[in-house]
Formats: sequence, C-alpha cells, structure tokens
Amino acid sequence: MAAQGADTGIVAARPARLFIALAGLFLTNALMAEFVGVKIFALEDTLGLPPFDWRLFGQSGSLSFTAGVMLWPVVFVMTDVINEYFGGRGVRLVSWLAVACISYAFLFAWLAIALAPAGWWVAVGAAAGVPDMQAAFAAIFGQGLWTIGGSITAFLIGQLIDVSVFHWIRRRTGARWIWLRATGSTAVSQLVDSFVVLYIAFVLGPQQWPISLFLAVGTVNYGYKMLMAVALIPLLYLARRVIRAYLGAATSEWLRAAALPPSRRTGTSGPDVDDN
Repeated sequence: MAAQGADTGIVAARPARLFIALAGLFLTNALMAEFVGVKIFALEDTLGLPPFDWRLFGQSGSLSFTAGVMLWPVVFVMTDVINEYFGGRGVRLVSWLAVACISYAFLFAWLAIALAPAGWWVAVGAAAGVPDMQAAFAAIFGQGLWTIGGSITAFLIGQLIDVSVFHWIRRRTGARWIWLRATGSTAVSQLVDSFVVLYIAFVLGPQQWPISLFLAVGTVNYGYKMLMAVALIPLLYLARRVIRAYLGAATSEWLRAAALPPSRRTGTSGPDVDDN
C-alpha cells in the first residue's frame, strides 16, 4: 500500500498536470466570457479617448464590444498552447468540454430564473438602484437562445478550424515560428467565428439585422480580435518558457513532437527543437 500522501497515478505526471491546468484555464475563460459578454462597453470611454466614428458598408458607429473580449484572447492563447503540446486531440477535447460546460451552465441559469423569487428579495436592491432583482437577474443570465446557439456554434467551428490551420502551418514550418502558426490559425478561425455568431444571433434571429450592419460589426469585431491576437504573442512565448522550465527540455520537446498527427511526425521542414 502506498504511503499516505505519496503522488501516485496519472495525476502525478507533470504532462498530465500541465494539461489539467491548461484545460482549466481554457474552460474558465470560455465560460466566463459567455456570461460577462452580456455587457456592452465603449472602448473609447474606457480608455479616455475621443469617440472613433468608424464607417463601413454604409454603417457607422463607435468601438463598442461585449465584455467577453477581455477573455476570448486568453482562450486563443490557451488554444495555441494546447495545440502546440497536446495536438488537435487535446484542443478538440477541451473545446467539446467547453461546449458541454457552457450548455450546462446556461441550462441551470434558466432553471434559476424560473424559480419563484422570495418576495423580500425582489426589492432588496432598490436602494442601490435595482428596483426588481428578479428582472435584473433574468436580464443578465437569461440570454436568448439565438445568442447562445450562435455563440456556441461559432466557438466550436472556430476551434476546429484553428486546429486544422495550426497544424497545416506547422507541417510546413517545423518547430519554427510559433508566432506564425498561432496568428495564422487565429486569423482564419476568428474570421469565421466573428461572422457566424453574428449571422445566427442577429441576422437569422429575431432582430434580423441588415447585411450591411452584419458585415460592418463583424469586420470591426474581427479587427479587434486580430489586434489582440498580435498583442498577446509575447504571452505565448512566455507560456512556452514556463512550460519548458516546468517539464524540462526533453519532455517539452517530446510532447511537441507527439502533438503532430501520427502520419506527419517526420518530414517537416525543420527540426522540432527550436522556435522563433
């Protein structure tokens, strides 16, 4: 019998612990992004800048985004790190888990909304400017089915595309230029994600946006995501250094080599040892 407190089993392995940590960060950020995304904020006002009046496709507006954009770039980084060390299977696993967790969370949010509120609780926030706590609770957590369906569908499609593009680039560059496969995969996947979510939620949905508005908002959102993807490249390199220090050079490189599809683990354009 193993001594009490001794590390045994798969969880004792550092690669397994790394995957659990990365998956936990991925799932937490994806789930939080869905819930805080109900708030729309003005980027110019937040940064203390004068309004930026963009004009696209005959539409105009300011730089207003959902609060979820604070978290989605972190999801992009986590996707790239998992892709790099655990391959497409790892990304697909955490992506499907995220869809299941988000669906589960929204199901219980709706059930919580349906519960009859205590009479005293409804007015408990009146002094703070919230006259009806039940209405406020429902407004925050009760996102429409079109919005939820669009978001989950776009997220899953984007993740699956990201996996394919990431490894398509890696097969052609070897281990070099992690910034290229990370940015390239995000550029393609988020081009699809940015427009699919809006099309399902606001073109097919009850609001029925005109195509010009759909294209304009989608383009602005995509531009913001790409700006953040480029800005967070240093975080990707920092993550790589931390992982290498945690796992050791040999284990780190073994994981990266094993992350390639089996039929593609040889014949890359460069040795799978160095990155720029």
